[in-house]
Amino acid sequence: MLDRDGFRPNVGIILLNQRNQVFWGKRIRTHSWQFPQGGIDRGESPEQAMYRELHEEIGLKPEHVRIVARTRDWLRYEVPERYIRRDARGHYKGQKQIWFLLQLIGQDHNLNLRATNHPEFDAWRWNDYWVPLDVVVEFKRGVYEMALRELARYLPRNDHRNRYLRSGMRARDDQGPHDLNGGPLPSPQMELPPGATFEPNPQGRAQPAAKGKHAP
Repeated sequence: MLDRDGFRPNVGIILLNQRNQVFWGKRIRTHSWQFPQGGIDRGESPEQAMYRELHEEIGLKPEHVRIVARTRDWLRYEVPERYIRRDARGHYKGQKQIWFLLQLIGQDHNLNLRATNHPEFDAWRWNDYWVPLDVVVEFKRGVYEMALRELARYLPRNDHRNRYLRSGMRARDDQGPHDLNGGPLPSPQMELPPGATFEPNPQGRAQPAAKGKHAP
């Protein structure tokens, strides 16, 4: 479902824990990290799509979270042509997103990266709010910065560590990444070593992309 300008309606999710750290997922079989996101299906509201994507991508249900805020308007990014399926080129231009800021009221063990048979992530971690954008695929960085800045004013005032500007910010490593089963991964660094995938089933094949998704 595209608008007349070629942008697909989409939602993005910034999930907070009780320390105002955010869920940070590693895209399956890549070295890119990102927030959960996904398309809005025909007939869905942004909120309905957010709850569906929340469960499909990280296994959480509505009772596990509380909506803190959302962006007022659509935030857009264009997808480079090399990432677009051939049959969609000339029609699909990118994503327009409504971003939600959520508070986790469940527990870490409620997170499940394999809630469906098309997982988006193969590792996750909690990271300070101002995430390191150098590990995000380049064409999404502008939207990430806009969403983080707009929603920062709504952060619960229970963690003073988030009161600084993004410039010079690097990830804290007090909690390392987790594998699909919730266990810690070997490296606490956000920048993964060459060739690392942290795929728990090294003989498994790549899962097909979720239906209706044109690009990352």
